[in-house]
Amino acid sequence: MTQNNNTPFRRRATAVLALSSALFLGACATNAVTPTAELSMARASITRAEAAGAGQLAPVELLAAREKLVRAEAAIRAEQFGEARRLSEQAAADADLAERKSRADKARRMAAELGRSNDTLQQEIKK
Repeated sequence: MTQNNNTPFRRRATAVLALSSALFLGACATNAVTPTAELSMARASITRAEAAGAGQLAPVELLAAREKLVRAEAAIRAEQFGEARRLSEQAAADADLAERKSRADKARRMAAELGRSNDTLQQEIKK
């Protein structure tokens, strides 16, 4: 019986090939899952931004969020789930920015109004 000198090499090569295949298939499986949670999060973020007045106070950011959501939905129809996930996450981030800008603008306006009210009260006290 002769022993083949390539046996340890073949075992390692087979193990590396099996591991590579498993990693590749795992990556494919991850991208094959429809990003429903991300889409839901993006939609909810847009709804919150609209409720905060982003349509008037942060229209550029809100429009960007809406456009990315539409593109994410198109990517899902094309079964490009990785792209859909990325666009959904970006849409949620844009909508969150729009909401925060809107709330910050409202807070600045309220602070200015309170400042004017305080000035009026101070003037009335001095009279």
